[in-house]
Order: sequence, then structure tokens, then C-alpha cells
Amino acid sequence: MKNTVFQHLFVLLAGLCVTGSVVAADLSLPANDEGLPGQGLIVRDGWFQKLWRNKRTAWAKAVEKDQHAVVFLGDSITQGWGDNLGGAFGKLKVANRGISGDTTRGVLIRLKEDVLALNPKAVVMLIGTNDLGRGMEPGPTAANFKLILAALKKHNPKMPIVLCAVMPSSASKRRPADKIKQLNALYARAVWGDKQVTMVDTWTLFADAKGDAVKAEFPDLLHPNKAGYAKWAAGLRPIFATLGLLETEPDDFKLEPGFESLFNGKDLTGWMFRANAKPNAKPRNTKPGGFGRPVFKEDIDFTGKKQSIDGRYVAINGRLVVTTPVEGRRFQQMWTTRQFGKDFILKLEFRASPNADSGVFIRKPQLQCRDYALAGPYKNLKHYKQQDWNELVVTVKGGVAHCTCNGEVLEAAFKVPPSGPIGLEGDRGQMEYRRIRIKELD
Repeated sequence: MKNTVFQHLFVLLAGLCVTGSVVAADLSLPANDEGLPGQGLIVRDGWFQKLWRNKRTAWAKAVEKDQHAVVFLGDSITQGWGDNLGGAFGKLKVANRGISGDTTRGVLIRLKEDVLALNPKAVVMLIGTNDLGRGMEPGPTAANFKLILAALKKHNPKMPIVLCAVMPSSASKRRPADKIKQLNALYARAVWGDKQVTMVDTWTLFADAKGDAVKAEFPDLLHPNKAGYAKWAAGLRPIFATLGLLETEPDDFKLEPGFESLFNGKDLTGWMFRANAKPNAKPRNTKPGGFGRPVFKEDIDFTGKKQSIDGRYVAINGRLVVTTPVEGRRFQQMWTTRQFGKDFILKLEFRASPNADSGVFIRKPQLQCRDYALAGPYKNLKHYKQQDWNELVVTVKGGVAHCTCNGEVLEAAFKVPPSGPIGLEGDRGQMEYRRIRIKELD
């Protein structure tokens, strides 16, 4: 009896790797589909089975080392970024769990050992292009995605999930734009209203006018090159900052002489929601695929509050963040409690996530403030820095505003009322504002 116990103990210890993690005896692809979760395609090409086994066996030895990393989950697009994602996120602890050729069902099968076992700090997911490329329809692909999402949420209902829209490719790669758009729409519908998931528009970020990838960023019309990965990283950094994964230090900006701050960088003091209720008005956010339009029956002052009552506007380390709406789109405004009747110079900096749409209200009229390169209306700016900080300067004199972005004119004669507050709009995507300051002129 004792010998049997010792034999079992020896087998268990033999399965321990140097990090203390138990390595499964065999992480090969199951021989057949019987009993496997999900539906549809499982890749069984010889090269894929070898890659699957080798990648997963190596990862099993790193489970302890990669605990609480930000896990990137996907296929060859993710795998091709490299183990540390090219150092794109500095000292942030990351783990790359992409396997070339993988599909939504493949990810679902390997999710427990490759991802959940790491107890991730966050998960970034990009998956689905190979499903389409091998003939899967968007519907079954989205059904598998829902199962992946449910498993992640069950494992940790507070873990941030960043969902990247399937990137553009080409009909020549059996991935036509209309199929990708259908799949992304189903993904968006699946996460509608889900506060745990932030969706990043990495389709619009890369698509040309026809909805296809461009060779300057995707030489084979499927996989990003160095420029493509840099663009993807830039699109993720603002989201990571809002999640508290990057840029955790307070802003040390110093005001210029004569200016006063409209945002203290710590909370929303000086800002409010204004009553906007109309008879029988109801919020327009009642079903997936719709959009939000909140209704407030009375003014709501946010003095001393770090975020608005719905969490849409949040003060984070010197940034006033208009967060990504759970509906995909939510039309909303937050206003200063002060009115401005004198001529003034308003300065601020903004950073937009891919295809984000927002705006700055000058007393009342809205100056469009967006990811200009994608959302317009000022798409031809030469100095706009996509997914980076840009300076907006608005000079109001005699009821007319002169507006610039990084020194380029947006509006030379923007008419405004004689008095009113400053406002920040939310629509789609995430917009960050910082260093919001004003100088009233005599």
C-alpha cells in the first residue's frame, strides 16, 4: 500500500515544472470533435496540430511566471506580435496566447489552461478572421465567441475584457469586408450593455474606403507589419490608461499666467449634468443595437465626485475621461456649473480612441472633437496625432470663436451665444480630456 502511495506521489512530482506549475501530460488537439464545446470549425491540419501542441506545452511551463498578466488572446495576428508584444506597453506584464491559424472554437477549447489558469489582470481578445477564412458564417462564429465571453466572465466577473473588432482583410483572402462587418456587428450586439467589456474599433482603424486592409500596414492583406502593430498598440493605450494599467501617475502640468483650470484633475468639481427632461421622455437604450440618450429631470452637481452618476465621465490621474458607452453609442453632455459671458481663450488637450466621436460645447454650439483621421469632419488635418494628445485652442471674441487643433484652423468664425457654459459631449468610443483651462479677456 505504501509503495502505491509513493508511486503516485512520484508521478505527481514528475509533472511539476521548475516554476511549480503542473504540466499536463498531453496538450495536443483532441483526436475528434466529440464532447468538445462550441460548434463548427476545428483546424486539424498537420502543421497546426504541431504548433498547437508545442505552444501550449511551452505555456504550461510558464503558468506561474505569467500570473496576473494582461493576456492577449487570438490567432496569428496576435502570435506575430511576439512574446512581449514588441515592448509596446513598457513595463506592463503581458502574456501572448495567440496561435497562428486558430479559430473561435479552438480558443474555446484551450481557454482554461492557456488563459484562465493565469488569473489575468485583463484579457485582450482578437479572434474570428480564420473562421471566416475557412468558410464559417458569422452566426456560428459569434455563438462561439459568446461562449468564450461567458467563460471569461464566470472566471472573474470583475476582470476587464478588451474586445478588438476583427481587422479588415480582403476577399482575395476569403475574408470579404461584408462578412467581417457582419461578424463585428454580432460581436457588438453580444457585448451591448456589458460594463465588463470595452470594444475597440480596430476595423475602422485599419480599413480603406472599400473596407479592406491596406498593404502599407498589412502586406499580405491579413497580417500587420511593424507599422500595423504600432497602430494597434496606440489604439489600445488610451483604454489601458482608463483601466488603470498604464499612465498611473498624476499629470504635473502647470497653468500659464492668467489661466484658471476648469478641471482639477482629481474629481468632477465644477461640472454637472443639466436637466434635459421633456414630457414623456424616456432613455433610448432599451434593446441591443440601440443607443443611449439619458434623461435627467433635474440638475446633478458632481462637486467632490470622481465620476458621474452613471460612470460615463470619470476623473483619472489628471484626465477627464468620457468612457466607451456600453450601448456602443450614447449621446450625452456634461457641463461646467459656471457660465462664461466675457470673451475668453479656452485651451485643452484631447486623446481619442479609434473612431471615437465627442465634442466641446462653446457656450452652447458644439465644436466637433473626434478621432479626426477616421470620424471627421476635419479628416485632412496635417498635424493631428491619432490616438495621441492634441491641443485644442478656442478664442472667443464678440460672439465668434476661432478654433484650432495643434495650430491648424478648424473653424475660423464659429458663431456662439453671448453667454453660456462649456460642455463635453459623449457619443461613441472613448475620449479623454486634460489640462482644461480658460483665460477670460477684458
